Amino acid sequence: MKVLAINPGSTSTKIAVYENDKEIFIKTLRHTSEELKDFKKITDEFSFRKNIIISEIKAAGIELSELNAIVGRGGLVKPIPSGIYEVNDAMKQDLIDSPLGEHASNLGGLIADDIAKELTNVKAYIVDPVVVDEMDEVARISGHPLFERKSIFHALNQKAIGRTHAAKMGKKYEDLNLIIAHLGGGISVGAHEKGRVIDVNNALNGEGPFSPERAGTLPTGQLVDLCFSGKYTKNEIKLMIKGKGGLVAHCGTNSAYELEQKAIKGDKKAQLIQNAMSYQIANSIGSMAAVLKGNVDGIILTGGIAYNPDLVAYIKERVEFIAPLYVYAGEDEMAALAMNGMMVLKGEIEAKKY
Repeated sequence: MKVLAINPGSTSTKIAVYENDKEIFIKTLRHTSEELKDFKKITDEFSFRKNIIISEIKAAGIELSELNAIVGRGGLVKPIPSGIYEVNDAMKQDLIDSPLGEHASNLGGLIADDIAKELTNVKAYIVDPVVVDEMDEVARISGHPLFERKSIFHALNQKAIGRTHAAKMGKKYEDLNLIIAHLGGGISVGAHEKGRVIDVNNALNGEGPFSPERAGTLPTGQLVDLCFSGKYTKNEIKLMIKGKGGLVAHCGTNSAYELEQKAIKGDKKAQLIQNAMSYQIANSIGSMAAVLKGNVDGIILTGGIAYNPDLVAYIKERVEFIAPLYVYAGEDEMAALAMNGMMVLKGEIEAKKY
């Protein structure tokens, strides 16, 4: 049995094909700010990303007709429990309408379904979408009743890495208290209490550390003044928060690797901005330690930016007094997507209905 996994991120599209439990093809397709600048909405990127995916799979000598299931990364659908879901019309409509906002992960289910419809007896699924919601009630309350904190984070990778780490420790994910920071195009820091993410920053549109493309938490008063200054449109300000914030705003690039290389070569601004991003990540980890009442079995850094040794060292110096720090650079999302699809094909788990 063969499963195609599709994982669209803000600056890349990862694809992989698994045959039974073995990875037979994997590739990361990078998308620069220049390539994406003409797309007004995430869904406008649909054909661009789908065509690249199909082209790469065929170039690898894999026929689409060989596939038995297609699993996409889950997007900004309505908040749902953790698990695997078969793509249906209601889900597709929500992925297009984006009730909780736009994100590249919305394309996962849409592209998976579109490819599956061209094949015979092949279904499309999503797994642990970014809106997995396990937050404690008290964590939802903000400083005003008109604003509710929402759970939008890298649920797929955080859950997968949490289980991987627990297995290496000879324990179950559900028996540990972990703080997991996913460091990618967006940055999310979650408090995992015995298998539940009881608090996490909204990593999409305005909370937590800034990232390659997102501004994270901003000074509220200054933001309000900017909104009413008449200098910027609503869309321009939204882009400052998500898309053209973070490293793009400070340094003109969405590449954390490019920033890292400049910092290594002695670029003072690059060093300062990299340290500031690291500082904010460490700050968020500290706040999640308070959420877990200091009962933390481990702190985990994952995602592509975790390959940066200077960034990791900066964070470690500030948080290792809380608990041991573990680094799982990159992510385990492709295997998590494929293995869930494989378990459905084998009848080991049942897909949920959205």
